[in-house]
Amino acid sequence: MSRNLDLELVSLTKRYGNTVAVDAISYHFGTGTYACLLGPSGCGKSSTLRMIAGHESVSEGSVLLGHRDISHRPPAKRGTAMMFQNYALFPHLSVADNVAFSLKMQGKDAAHRKTRAMEMLELVDMVALADRLPAQLSGGQQQRAALARALITQPDVLLLDEPLSALDPFLRIRMRAELKKLQRELGITFIHVTHGQDEALALADEIVVMNNARIEQAGQTRQVFDAPKTAFVARFLGSHNVVAMPEGAIAIRSDALELKAPEAAKLPGTITNIEYQGTHVALTAVIPGDQEVTALLSDKDFFGNPRELGEAIGLDWEAGAAHALAG
Repeated sequence: MSRNLDLELVSLTKRYGNTVAVDAISYHFGTGTYACLLGPSGCGKSSTLRMIAGHESVSEGSVLLGHRDISHRPPAKRGTAMMFQNYALFPHLSVADNVAFSLKMQGKDAAHRKTRAMEMLELVDMVALADRLPAQLSGGQQQRAALARALITQPDVLLLDEPLSALDPFLRIRMRAELKKLQRELGITFIHVTHGQDEALALADEIVVMNNARIEQAGQTRQVFDAPKTAFVARFLGSHNVVAMPEGAIAIRSDALELKAPEAAKLPGTITNIEYQGTHVALTAVIPGDQEVTALLSDKDFFGNPRELGEAIGLDWEAGAAHALAG
């Protein structure tokens, strides 16, 4: 659709009075990347997205798009488009008119607006609903309309602020697949803010994990998931246990823990919870130091050798399944 350009954040900072919401973060997003900014509430991810979009002023640092500093340009002059969490559709306008609204603001004629709007609605499979009002649409249809409206400006970067949070779980999973498919077809950069680990892992080529206004860890999604560098990242991404050992803290994936006799394992433990989760069973145990760990066992393995609450067990893992954590 439009030129593909790299996006770079250079010591990007946002202050609200004495509060630092984003603390001098730097990161380079390659062209055509699907990236997720991930972290708990208040970590700075939404402020970062809004600074990229131009909806928040930059306190210090820069936002570069294709090596151009866009930090102080108005939103419409940046080469970015933003899809808001609540979709922000005008209730009195039809779907087609909502999609075409930015072109109307640019002074484009009615015929051009209609043609472009229908092209965008075709992209998101919404042509048949072009004449409906937003109130006549389902949540998923509203999301598609908002996507079409954002894309009609032919942005180099599409910014998505928790776009799936208003959807029910079933629709959320379906829309994840549609977002990823759309990003691949368009070939432009998507930057997607979420606090959902599953959402980020399912969608992103790259994840940027934020904590306390800074980037805690960033990189290729699988690399960050497989090798978290800090206890925060290991815990936040899930599926890892953080265990304090005499030689220091380590992270061990839950599916890498094996059950053995206590005397034959690296750690003794006592089972405190057993939760059947369909394809697997999550078994939680308390280990020395009053630490809790969770082992994910296949339902076949667990029910082939059932365990009981309060039972003493041993927990073991292969040498390559654990790695040291910083801090």
